[in-house]
Amino acid sequence: MAPRQGIIQRNKHLTFAAYMKRYWPLYLFLLPAVLDVLIFKYLPMYGLQIGFRDYKIRKGIWGSSWVGLKHFTKFVTSPNFWPLLRNTLSISLNSLIWSFPVPIILALMINEIRQPRYKRVVQTITYAPHFLSLVAVIGLIKMLLALDSGILNNLRASLGLDRLNYMAMSSAYQPIYILSGIWQGMGWSSIIYLAALSSIDVEMLEAAQIDGVNRFQKIWYLDLPTIMPTIIILLIMRAGSLLNVGHEKVLLLQNDLIKDVSEIISTFTYKIGIIQAQYSYTTAIGLFNSVVNGIILILVNQISKRVSSTSLW
Repeated sequence: MAPRQGIIQRNKHLTFAAYMKRYWPLYLFLLPAVLDVLIFKYLPMYGLQIGFRDYKIRKGIWGSSWVGLKHFTKFVTSPNFWPLLRNTLSISLNSLIWSFPVPIILALMINEIRQPRYKRVVQTITYAPHFLSLVAVIGLIKMLLALDSGILNNLRASLGLDRLNYMAMSSAYQPIYILSGIWQGMGWSSIIYLAALSSIDVEMLEAAQIDGVNRFQKIWYLDLPTIMPTIIILLIMRAGSLLNVGHEKVLLLQNDLIKDVSEIISTFTYKIGIIQAQYSYTTAIGLFNSVVNGIILILVNQISKRVSSTSLW
């Protein structure tokens, strides 16, 4: 019997009290994470009922009148609903399509670097943007694309081309958003794929080298199948947050000239919730968002389970 199987068999015969007495240090390490989830994720769900009430601060949650699905109906039937949904899905889907493969490709490329020193340099350079403040990143983008002094417009002027106000072009908004996101996040996101690549069986790798496979064949027939379960799980999780486009970056890049393509559900919620103090309405929108994301997550997970036998549950 393998050592791991022997440990599992012995643990089956332990009572709960004996099991906890033996392994309590491990659960003690889990305690901060469990408390974090309970306090900051589950306890705030008590306030979801605000979405079903006409909430007034002075009356409190229980003192506010119950209005049922009034706020949900108001959002779904409002003129803003379809433009907000279209913009949110457009930004999210395009970000997923263009940015999701990049960390995978980067991880495969870094994994092929044979010189450890050069490999560390490449990893440091690609990881660094993740630690920059989002405000700093947007500031760099605006400096780069500035109409009068931006590097890109100076290059266009030197070639005899007209200067373009990229920050006021609706057609440029999504490419700017997506490309900046790829640059900032590709290195950090590649870490999990590099960790998965480190689990490749050394014997299989040596056998492949003896058989004379080249690098592309090794990547296609050995590396990719190894990390495919990781790719599928992360893709399912990304699909389950399609409507969760953060408002911070969108707001920082937004201006009145491109609001028709940049106004999304999260920015709309921020403006009417924080600025206009319509708490019940924004809670209803947030709950609607979460329910739709949950449905998408379940559907994608079931499709993945049937197609690839890999799923979250």
